[in-house]
Amino acid sequence: MTDVVDLLLGLEGPLVYAAVMALVFLEAAALFGLFVPGEATLLVAGVLAANGGISLPVVLGLAGAAVVLGDSAGYWLGRLYGPRLQRSRAGRWVGAARWSRADSYVRERGIWAVVLGRWVGVLRSLVPAAAGIARMPYRRFITANTAGGLVWVAAVLALGYGAGGTVTAATSLLGTLSAVSALLVVLAVLGLGFRALRRRMAARGGPVAVRPCTSGC
Repeated sequence: MTDVVDLLLGLEGPLVYAAVMALVFLEAAALFGLFVPGEATLLVAGVLAANGGISLPVVLGLAGAAVVLGDSAGYWLGRLYGPRLQRSRAGRWVGAARWSRADSYVRERGIWAVVLGRWVGVLRSLVPAAAGIARMPYRRFITANTAGGLVWVAAVLALGYGAGGTVTAATSLLGTLSAVSALLVVLAVLGLGFRALRRRMAARGGPVAVRPCTSGC
């Protein structure tokens, strides 16, 4: 967080926009999110916009584009080079357990995994690649990704913008947002699981087909 603050505060004009786009793109691309603090970048960008250093609408548009492009890069890396990506040094650092969890999450939740995964730290980096590995249709992926990504960008920027123009206050609010969003994601996943369970139970308890009597009943 401190490194991001120092970097962005040391830049001016177009360089700030370029840095925000680069960091958000890398955080969204496969595996880089484990090392690049895109969320902190957006938070600081919101603070800078509140202080008049950059334009909020411009950084919103650029960061939104960076998220969509970064997640698309992660998707295609997973789809084209999935096993090789998992066997790479960074992929091994992620660990088989995390890859397995992301894969199960995508296969069980579908497009909701893409939307909700944006709000959970590790999943934010792994879900796009996992969706590619699972061969989720790209049209479905990009629709869910655009919806979830743009809402996430707007929310974090607004958090920084409304924090009174100070990074300290914004960081405190980010911790609260992370806790609340994690809780909401858990509740949403439980809700989806409960709905799927009800559907399976309804299917099992549905009407039983009656065979025609052919033996003098």
